[in-house]
Amino acid sequence: MRKTYLLITFFNLSLFTTLAQNKSPLTTTDAQAQQQWVNDTYNKMSLDEKIGQLFMVSVFSSHIGTKKAEEVKDFIKKYYIGGIIFSKGGPRRQAKLTNEYQALSKIPLFMAMDAEWGLAMRLDSTYAYPWNMTLGAIKDNYLVERTGRRIGLHCKQLGMQFNFAPDIDINTNPNNPIIGNRSFGEDKENVTQKGLAFTRGMQSVGVLGSAKHFPGHGDTSKDSHKTLPLISFAANRIDEVELYPFKALIREGVASIMVGHLNIPSLEPKTGLPSSLSSAIITDLLKKKLGYQGLIFTDALGMKGVSEYLPVGEVEVEAFLAGNDILLMPANVAKGFEAMKKAYQNKRISEERLAHSVKKILMAKYKVGLTSFKQLDESTVTSTLHTIEDDLLTEELFENAITVGQNKENILPIKDLDKRKIAYVKFGNDSGWAFYSTLRKYAETVLIEPKNEAQLYEAVEPFDTIIIGLHKPDKTPWDAYKFTENELKWLDHIAKKKKVILAVFTRPYAMLDVKNIAPIKAIVFAYQNNKVAQEKAAQLIFGAIEGKGVLPVTAHPNLPVGTSIVTPRIGRLAYGLPESVGLNSLKLKEIDSIALDAVAQKMTPGMQVLVAKRGKVVYRKNFGTLDYNPANKVTDNTIYDLASLTKILATLPELMRLYVRGDFKPVDTFEDLLPKLKHTNKGDLVMKDVLSHYAQFQSWIPFYRKTLDIDKKPLPEYYSTTKSDSFPTEVAKDLYLREGYADSIYKTIDESELIKDKKYLYSDLPYYYFKKYIEKKNKKPLQEIVQKHFYRGLGAYQLTFLPLQRFSPVNIAPAEDEKTFRSQELRGYVHDQGAALLGGVGGHAGLFGTADDVAKVMQMYLQQGYYGGTWFLQPQAIKIFNTCNYCPEGNRRGLGFDKPQLGKSGPTCGCVPMDSFGHTGFTGTFAWADPTNEIVIVILSNRTYPSSDNKLLVNRLVRQKIQGVVYQALSANKNF
Repeated sequence: MRKTYLLITFFNLSLFTTLAQNKSPLTTTDAQAQQQWVNDTYNKMSLDEKIGQLFMVSVFSSHIGTKKAEEVKDFIKKYYIGGIIFSKGGPRRQAKLTNEYQALSKIPLFMAMDAEWGLAMRLDSTYAYPWNMTLGAIKDNYLVERTGRRIGLHCKQLGMQFNFAPDIDINTNPNNPIIGNRSFGEDKENVTQKGLAFTRGMQSVGVLGSAKHFPGHGDTSKDSHKTLPLISFAANRIDEVELYPFKALIREGVASIMVGHLNIPSLEPKTGLPSSLSSAIITDLLKKKLGYQGLIFTDALGMKGVSEYLPVGEVEVEAFLAGNDILLMPANVAKGFEAMKKAYQNKRISEERLAHSVKKILMAKYKVGLTSFKQLDESTVTSTLHTIEDDLLTEELFENAITVGQNKENILPIKDLDKRKIAYVKFGNDSGWAFYSTLRKYAETVLIEPKNEAQLYEAVEPFDTIIIGLHKPDKTPWDAYKFTENELKWLDHIAKKKKVILAVFTRPYAMLDVKNIAPIKAIVFAYQNNKVAQEKAAQLIFGAIEGKGVLPVTAHPNLPVGTSIVTPRIGRLAYGLPESVGLNSLKLKEIDSIALDAVAQKMTPGMQVLVAKRGKVVYRKNFGTLDYNPANKVTDNTIYDLASLTKILATLPELMRLYVRGDFKPVDTFEDLLPKLKHTNKGDLVMKDVLSHYAQFQSWIPFYRKTLDIDKKPLPEYYSTTKSDSFPTEVAKDLYLREGYADSIYKTIDESELIKDKKYLYSDLPYYYFKKYIEKKNKKPLQEIVQKHFYRGLGAYQLTFLPLQRFSPVNIAPAEDEKTFRSQELRGYVHDQGAALLGGVGGHAGLFGTADDVAKVMQMYLQQGYYGGTWFLQPQAIKIFNTCNYCPEGNRRGLGFDKPQLGKSGPTCGCVPMDSFGHTGFTGTFAWADPTNEIVIVILSNRTYPSSDNKLLVNRLVRQKIQGVVYQALSANKNF
């Protein structure tokens, strides 16, 4: 037997390249002082104190105040334990216990935790970073290093010196029950580089890492917590694969290595001996052949993978003799301690062996500053455990991780929104609301939650593009991840009939159960059902962000490890955090105060506010109610009467489009556009002047007044309560205007006098003509033209005239409770009286929409006419229309666009560049774009409800103040 053992050992060890003796990762820059402290401390220690240093015991901070937590104090006082590993609980409770325990210990204790993806692996109300599997999909390893650093800082803030991470097991077995998402993947090089980066980041802030589970737990089908897993590979395979990352981390100075409980016959000849008790694996291989001089931990000694092999006490002795330095989580501290002491007294453990490990432990304690301990401030200990830096990094991680595995016909990113009907089908047993809500920010998307096969197949029939999301819980990396049998059948059926985009919000291995992926047009791996993952996956699908992740594992025979299809950004608005684009989120929160005050002071019932920079929406909030009814909260989908924003969101883009075609020029006159105006005083007015509000038009004409009686009620000769051929034009609910009155409006404008002086005077009147001109050129009504040319393609599906034809009134904010003229609440009917007389569609007013959809048009302008992969306009057109031609004369206006004030008062905060542009609306709306700083601001309100006499929002400059905060946030974040 001994001969066989020697032959096997010689054969095994010959396979491993002997590494040069590595420098100890525990040595500090002041090595001489460190060694002096270690020796002095060791020489002063009693035998019990030395043995106690070898033990790291477990405690739950959730057990604070209980017998279990108090028992640890006895371990410190009686057995002089060297460290504590915290498990479940909360940060404040853990800080309290840390202070109590450290105060009792003569030599400060190691405080440690399994925080592979952050403190949230063990503690409530703390931060969770993405799983290692998600990080494994990222190309940029510096992001992983930053993750390790942030997790290290969190550990350090809680007074911990050790984090048992990273897990560098190579997960080559999809059915591995305990590693899985905890692994960076199945490619040894990728796992290695990620492990190195994570360790580098964590140890850079003084928190020691631990590579685990040596010599590799990635290809097992059993959980070592429950049994002893078998690794049946030959020694050369283990050397080439499983040990590959450990060798690299040893070279780069990982502070410790945790040995797993594994049965590896090719490395350990004794039948069934766990690797954590194997001298051949720990001493001969890890310490001698691989030259490792850092600390060596056992995995938890209470796990069945080792505890069923030897009784308590003996297992600790054997683990130590095998080469481990620290005995982690012994099942019985007292028995383990006494067994170790007895073994020392019986010479099984030599003084040299004991000193070897204890001095390494002391070296590590010196390295992390545990020559003394400063009490944690329990009142502030959680202050930096979740900061904007964490949220920013998580966004960046998911943006870089989400992976396109299949993209047939280049369906991603989705373009041609005007030609698609899209539905979202939810699979899985967890929420997909963040995904669905974000999809709706880009296109009208109908939610389908299948209850049965027949209902599902009928529901998807009207749609050509079906986005399916597989949403599985991700509270832990071990949650169930597979499709149900029904879902697999439904997926196959729908994919054969429709264009299917499948988004997988769980581990990629879910795809292994899909027999045929060929019919699926696109497959997107988001890895987790995290809210950020859902939002970013939706943004990727529509081209707001790139697809650039790489599959870290084989997800299907046709989706091998390393699969990566890059999909581009196509100029759609993304959504993210302010600091990602150089704005200060704390400063932006001042908008909340302004908006809430506006609501509280009844300047307006409610409000939507959106701020975007560099093509990313970074502030999007709703305030108040639609109508002062607490039950009717403003939501993202609340639709507002945009009033004069109609000019720049409907009329102006159509004029620019005609300019690009050569049909409309700033030097044209109204006679050129509408020859019937030749014999009026409007015929020779030049468009450059007209669009600059510099053509001497009257400011407005109250066309509706002549249709009212002395009590300002509708005259029967003009109105009917029922629709007919004689009264075809709907002005409001149950109110119809007589046929032909629009001609009277135009005749009144034709015959109206021009003002005497040539000066700036804002006027709606030219926009009545522009509507007529645009409709004449396109041979269609304005409301149809802008949908066809702009809104459908932009995905601005809630930007519309006549909203009641498409949307429920419960989603529309009322503009006014009008006591005269229409004598009703105007909900979905245009507020502007002139536009109402035209049937709700005017060139100057009548458009309704949400902040998100208004922002799409403004962003399209900012991008010189480009959005969503389409050139809607040309840059030259936008440049010309955004030119102030009469600034020297004191007229700030561009061609249609409003511009920053030239004096002290005006539409803006007075803090924006002169190349910025936008417009305000009578109902309390505002849209502004700033090319210099790449900023879009949209503010929608119904300040005119219940009465347009309420001018508080205007007089108190609410819109200007909000804009001012945005620019203060820009300055406040310059040093972030």
